[in-house]
Amino acid sequence: MPTAVLTDRERAAVQAYLRLLHTVRAAFDVAPGPPDATRPPVVSPAVLAEAEQALAQAGLTGNEEAFFRLLATWCPPEP
Repeated sequence: MPTAVLTDRERAAVQAYLRLLHTVRAAFDVAPGPPDATRPPVVSPAVLAEAEQALAQAGLTGNEEAFFRLLATWCPPEP
């Protein structure tokens, strides 16, 4: 499995993204109401702001292709 050596800022961006991803997944998993109700998940603005700030500090804002390539090398998909 290939590994990448990340800078501190890149690592912070990846970690912030993963926290955001887990927050969104949790919001979908525990959405209140009837099972057939369609409700948007509630995600804390602080979690979104953290991810945006981390991406900006790593120089990855607007460069999703580079970010997801970096993410894939550091945190490969689960089998």
